Amino acid sequence: MCEMVPVHLFETLHGDDVTSWVSVCPRGLWKVQQKQPHKWSQQTLGGGASCLSSNCPRLGSLCQVRVRLKANPDEAESLGSEKGNEQSVQPDQCVAEAEATAFPRCQDSVLQVPLGDWTTLRLGEGQCDITEACLEGMRAGEKCEIMISPLENGPDVSVPDLEEKLPLWATVELKAFTPGKESWAMSPVEKCQWVKSHKERGGVRFRSGDVWGAADSYSRALKILITLHGYAKEVGKKGQLQGAEEQRDTNTADETQQLPSANEFKTIKAELHSNMSLCQLKLNQPQRAKASATKATHLEPGGAKAWYRRGKACQMLNELEEARQAFMKLLELQPESPSGLKALKDIVNREKEKNAQLGLRLSKMFS
Repeated sequence: MCEMVPVHLFETLHGDDVTSWVSVCPRGLWKVQQKQPHKWSQQTLGGGASCLSSNCPRLGSLCQVRVRLKANPDEAESLGSEKGNEQSVQPDQCVAEAEATAFPRCQDSVLQVPLGDWTTLRLGEGQCDITEACLEGMRAGEKCEIMISPLENGPDVSVPDLEEKLPLWATVELKAFTPGKESWAMSPVEKCQWVKSHKERGGVRFRSGDVWGAADSYSRALKILITLHGYAKEVGKKGQLQGAEEQRDTNTADETQQLPSANEFKTIKAELHSNMSLCQLKLNQPQRAKASATKATHLEPGGAKAWYRRGKACQMLNELEEARQAFMKLLELQPESPSGLKALKDIVNREKEKNAQLGLRLSKMFS
């Protein structure tokens, strides 16, 4: 996705127990501050063992979470400390068998989860970037308080049942979760499955108008794909993935057949960079769009879409000669491309206009 912008601590929250970051929602980038999570229940399994008390959710963990908005920070703090009103939460054995709750992302919402209800999220899917970022540092039975504000001059956001002005205050509660994995602990096949799902999710989000969400999905896919670089090189050198001795049994051999070839790795990576470039163009980020499209064309010189997006980015940056070259390359690949022909014509017209203006200035200088 886009590079994250450094965030200074809000004036409203202070202390060593406060962390801050930038998260993405369908309407843009938001500053988030989180107070240190604290225990709100004691969850125990049979025999007195704590329910995942020493671990936090990892990639792929199914998390039972509840997000509630608060009218102000004082209300959030008071509710967070009302231990007498909290019911003891029993271990939820169904979480291991549950599936992530399916619900569409909404353009006019910051927190992409049903508010006030227990919801099951799969960590890493990016349904709600703000909530997921909180869960990564929480244990079962913990609650944290967060404050959310648009980055710089963000858009107005509709928040149900809350008439207070921004910033927003909310609590995030983690009831239970299933084990997940760090990316380094995943097999190449598992990583490829995550890359595929993120890529597909990015396409769905883009078609629905959720450009920020699409960019987030493509960014997640690229981050995982980077960790497969060594495997891709090995595939290219030897024609097949060489694993350790214990990976040479029948089951693992079947799994390695699911891995892309070296050329397919390059194609997937090029498509992700090209798709990212399209998102960045839509978000009016031409410099980043140019960089993404350039990476795509280096990986896959025959990718017509990437050349077009590179040309459009250069055009937005007023780099007309580079734009012309990109569109010419597109027309080499697709001589009858209507968009390529139109774009090149626009470049020629802009160059004529630019030359005419230059000539006028020169004539005034020497008249």
